[in-house]
Amino acid sequence: MPGTELFGAEERKEINDVLETGILFRYNHDAQRNNIWKAREMEAEVCKVVGAKYAHAMSSGSTAAQCAMVAAGIGAGDEVIVPPFTYIATIEAALMIGALPVFAEIDETLCLSAEGIRKAITPRTKGVCLVHMCGQMADMEAIMEVIHKHNLVLVEDAGQAMGASYKGVSTGLWGKTGAYSYDFFKIATAGEGGVMVTNDEQAYKHADSYSDHGHDHIGSNRGMEQHPIVGFNYRISELHAAVGLAQTRRVPYLVEKNNEHKKWLMSRLANVPGVSFAHIPDPDGDSATFLNLLLPDTESAQAVVAELNAAGVGGFNYWFTNMYHFINQWDHIKTLRTASKLTIELLGAPQDYAQLDLPKSQEVVGRLISFGVRVTWTQTELETLANNLEAAIRKAMVAYTC
Repeated sequence: MPGTELFGAEERKEINDVLETGILFRYNHDAQRNNIWKAREMEAEVCKVVGAKYAHAMSSGSTAAQCAMVAAGIGAGDEVIVPPFTYIATIEAALMIGALPVFAEIDETLCLSAEGIRKAITPRTKGVCLVHMCGQMADMEAIMEVIHKHNLVLVEDAGQAMGASYKGVSTGLWGKTGAYSYDFFKIATAGEGGVMVTNDEQAYKHADSYSDHGHDHIGSNRGMEQHPIVGFNYRISELHAAVGLAQTRRVPYLVEKNNEHKKWLMSRLANVPGVSFAHIPDPDGDSATFLNLLLPDTESAQAVVAELNAAGVGGFNYWFTNMYHFINQWDHIKTLRTASKLTIELLGAPQDYAQLDLPKSQEVVGRLISFGVRVTWTQTELETLANNLEAAIRKAMVAYTC
């Protein structure tokens, strides 16, 4: 968790600025706030770091992803292509706005593949919600060819990939809109928070209004503002934005150190029998928040997981059995168990979610073990981890092949 590793004086200073004014609300109260606008500063810093024209901070990465879909024009009855490997918020966001998720194949990038998207397109497809998983990025050139050919709307959920890029363009800025997460486990954290980014002015205006009950935020009297669209409350507080601001400033350093550590580990483990790595379409653009190992098959990966657990080696995820990142465990999605009726229950799901045929995704996620990269690792800690990993993998592979 790189962001949380470096909490310090910078975060405390930004929080104290807000506490001294007493204005925790991100809008209005101009006279009392002594020109302290942390949400605005956080948004400006995000634009600076990722190269976006517009950024809008809100209450979570989940609401940022939902807002990104809405601002891109995806809504009720629209089919939107999604991956089966993502934090479940991506799917929830689509369902909550009335869209109809269509699951498509990922590949060794850990993201939707161009071919997977192409095969999932139907006459009702409005767009694609592409998720950049585990700090990496999708194969954007191939995907953009499909997007343009079929005139689809692209939304990028880069919740795990702030600081990543493909050929100089940040994740989140290839499509019409994008989203980053600032929850406690991300490269930069606000405790809870998220940011929607875009280079499209109208999409930004829609996001700005949609995330605050439709307010247009024109003028200094909130009670007299106009409401160009219907919205809801996804506002970020000034306290959360204060932490997010300080953390965003750290992102370039975090990415640099992450890459140093990840590249060292990859070099150290490259010759261990049975080990390969998830494909990174642009290694220079990796945010390097995860070291993503691929074993030969699901059975060998599970054997390695068992050895790691037996040896007390922590800090990794085996997503194949993870309850909230892979479709195999999403029984409530497969059976559409809801508290109240959703649009998808009225219109019908575009796929039988309980009988999906996604062999490539099953194969890739079954082979995948991801270690969180720590920015504060010492060289001794890196060497200890590498030695423990190698020992567990070699032991598991010997047992597996016998």
